[in-house]
Amino acid sequence: MSRNLNELEQAKNLHHRRYFLNRMSTSLGSLGLASLLGQEALGRRSNQEAVGGLKNLPHHKPKAKRVIYLFQSGGPAQMDLYDYKPQLAERFGEEVPKSVYPDDRKTTMSNAQASFPVAPSIFKFSQHGKGGNWLPETLPKLSEVSDDLCIINSFHTDAINHDPAATLMQSGSQIPGRPSIGSWLGYGLGNMNANLPAFVAMSSRGTGKPGGQPLYDRLWGSGFLPSRFQGVKFRNQGDPVLDINNPSGVDTETRRAMLDSLKELNRIQLSATGNPDIETRISQYELAYRMQMSIPKLLDMSDEPKHVLDMYGPDALKPGTYAYNCLIARRLAESGVRFIQLFHQGWDHHGKLPDAMRGQCRDTDAPSAALIKDLKQRGLFDDTILVWGGEFGRTIYSQGSLTKEKYGRDHHPSVMSIWLAGGGIRGGMTYGKSDDYSVNVAENGVHVHDLHATLLHLLGIDHEEFTYRYQGRDFRLTDVHGEVVKDILV
Repeated sequence: MSRNLNELEQAKNLHHRRYFLNRMSTSLGSLGLASLLGQEALGRRSNQEAVGGLKNLPHHKPKAKRVIYLFQSGGPAQMDLYDYKPQLAERFGEEVPKSVYPDDRKTTMSNAQASFPVAPSIFKFSQHGKGGNWLPETLPKLSEVSDDLCIINSFHTDAINHDPAATLMQSGSQIPGRPSIGSWLGYGLGNMNANLPAFVAMSSRGTGKPGGQPLYDRLWGSGFLPSRFQGVKFRNQGDPVLDINNPSGVDTETRRAMLDSLKELNRIQLSATGNPDIETRISQYELAYRMQMSIPKLLDMSDEPKHVLDMYGPDALKPGTYAYNCLIARRLAESGVRFIQLFHQGWDHHGKLPDAMRGQCRDTDAPSAALIKDLKQRGLFDDTILVWGGEFGRTIYSQGSLTKEKYGRDHHPSVMSIWLAGGGIRGGMTYGKSDDYSVNVAENGVHVHDLHATLLHLLGIDHEEFTYRYQGRDFRLTDVHGEVVKDILV
């Protein structure tokens, strides 16, 4: 019995040594360890130089350095925003043909309806910019930057319910447990500022439909990647980061001395066991300390000019709003954060859509346009990718009763609209088409995996070569799918 236990312990230690050596070659090493335990060892003092990341990345010269993802939680209705269908005005109230929308594609929330009438958009559309993108009257500020937008009206996804659809958009899989795209980028490319996280997430509640779908931590989680790559969530009320300030009676010098002692103890334990959780603990303690120095300055808006605040709108200085988060996103981008994720709730419009849509557009129109203008005037637009979109689209038929002023729309994954702008993206264009009812892709379909492949490509990464081995398999953000959408690239 004793002999068996000794053999088991030896095998366990061998596993730890192999694991540690493997991790050292790709993560810690002499350079990686220095990036976690103090940038002075590397001689890196510039906030815009890469910290961490894989040695073999990027695969090719990148067009962009960072991503700001403006996720619209709930599923915005494409035909009320970007997918203009003027011919449907003549079909108001007609039944959507079953050949176009068969019963087996309807959800249980609406399939018991006696009627499925066509609900044309109530909003007026007009063309804008040299590219002639069609935009509704509810987006006057975004219309001013139309020539910076690449609108995709042929986007499609696989999931019809919120949770799996949002999980797919963020991680490339409907099944929870995969790393989110921001975590993938932090793992692969590292960060550009050792004093801030590589990945920051923020959320806001829409005024069009207060509340909205819940947002789960896994949407900015690291999945099977080491936990140090998970997103840092800024809270939408109170202090953005808990315990960002030292407790009463503890000054900066005392905190530093405590962390130095703790670091030495952790390093001893790491050398002895190779436990990856200790590796994460070291890096997170150090990052937390540096954030205590950098976050207060980041959130101090006193240096923002009035004309900039005015661009973002009256809520620019109100924490927890979409406008405030867009302004913080620009400051994070300016400070070298790699992936910035905004979640704006309130787009789940099963009923009373026109009123709710007006509210959501009031929330998002001016701040989204201001973010583009602000990045441009600061020289950040050309190397920043902006993504705007939700988890799925919505039905052309009305969910519930239909009047000229009121209608609702159910979930619809087969076609939806998103837009991209910034680094490497062709602006002033609309790509792809839906069919006459905005039900199916008619031309140049773009799947979630294609979006992810394209984003990685713009950041200098070949999505087919960017993998992480877990449980004996090489995993990718794009799984075994995805094609770069070259037609929308500069």
